[in-house]
Amino acid sequence: MTNVLSIAGLIIIGVLLFELIIFFHEGGHYLTAKRSGIKVNEFALGMGPKIFSFTKGETTYSLRLLPIGGYCSMEGEDEDSDNSRAFNNAKIWKRMIVIIAGAVMNMVLGIILMFVIVVQQPAYSSLTVDDFQVNSFSANSGLQAGDQIIRLNNYNIWNSRDLSYAIGTMKVQEVDGHSIKIYKEDCTNELTILYQTLTNDEKNTLTEAQVKYLYNVITEGCKKINQAESKEDAYKLMSDTYTQMNNQIGISKFTVPEIEEKDTRQRYVTDITVIRNGEQTELKDVDFFTYRNPETDAPSIAIDFYVKPIEKTFTSVISETFGQTVSVIRMTWSSLAGLVTGQFGIQDISGPVGITSAISQVASAGLERSFMEAVNNIILVMVIITINLGIVNMLPFPALDGGRFVLLLIEGIFKKPIPRKVESYINAAGLVILLLFMVLVSVKDIWQLVGG
Repeated sequence: MTNVLSIAGLIIIGVLLFELIIFFHEGGHYLTAKRSGIKVNEFALGMGPKIFSFTKGETTYSLRLLPIGGYCSMEGEDEDSDNSRAFNNAKIWKRMIVIIAGAVMNMVLGIILMFVIVVQQPAYSSLTVDDFQVNSFSANSGLQAGDQIIRLNNYNIWNSRDLSYAIGTMKVQEVDGHSIKIYKEDCTNELTILYQTLTNDEKNTLTEAQVKYLYNVITEGCKKINQAESKEDAYKLMSDTYTQMNNQIGISKFTVPEIEEKDTRQRYVTDITVIRNGEQTELKDVDFFTYRNPETDAPSIAIDFYVKPIEKTFTSVISETFGQTVSVIRMTWSSLAGLVTGQFGIQDISGPVGITSAISQVASAGLERSFMEAVNNIILVMVIITINLGIVNMLPFPALDGGRFVLLLIEGIFKKPIPRKVESYINAAGLVILLLFMVLVSVKDIWQLVGG
């Protein structure tokens, strides 16, 4: 019952946050229109039938049934009006401000929501490598403690969110399965698997001191393996580590495994630029920990190193808030560029159905830890949505704010407005294309949900 109430509460929070995004966007149009002396006929939250409304002055304020949007209806916005305070009769620079204000307010909301997330965190992640997991592939591939990462996967890294995005967009590659790098990775993996087997087996009665000893032995063994200059040396070091553990803990039933080599292996591999000892250094073909997803058997990536923390101060809170907001903006532009270049396809785009599914997933994942964690996950998704809405809305495409802004630019250049009928045809065509695209994406989202 408690879980059902929690989920219901999260759904309500999600809907309210989505409507907050719409409120800020349309509120930007509303406030600048009022300040510019343009008559606003109606300001609505939601679409469809009215739930309730009231009129104050010349403007009707309404709440509508479907929480999927909203609008700010201005006199003379879509048709010519003789009213001196109509949108079409306002000075062109005022109309430009009104059109762009919605996107600007989306960015403002993104900053506010990001602050809500950032201010709760006890510390922040830097870009300086501090340590590695025992069986780290990246350590075996040349990354070192003390390296400050500034570029990865052809993406400039300014903060930890940039780093996560760059790693998350890496593509798995087929690599030479007979290379010494792969061989050493397999050796360190075998040691790690042995450690996990020993410490997770309930039949073993290992003391805390023995567990710590095993960890230290395996850590030291993996470091030596990563520095090995040949496969033979790597295997001997793995064997010596087994022997050391056998002698100390008494686990002689575990024999040293053979390393099976394959012609090709799948790895997430990329070039990384770091600052090392004050100098910029290029690291070629750095592997990231690649494992098989137990549910799909598809290759998945994991960050196999730790970074140094940044102390939480007033300055770092503000810096992280703006820095991470800018990172989301960069991610959006990078994703749009990826769609144009073919890096991303239709399968990587989500509409309302896909977004709802994503919100449900992140909320459920957060709920496993705490209700507040789930709320923060939803807020982060809303940050991404509001920034995406602001940027996409300003694309120079008909029916979007950006398309209307371009028409105003043309009017400003030629000192003559585009005929209203032509403008209507352009926007109508753009709207049809957008609706068809939305239907296509929604069908894809539903198909993916049904097909798992």
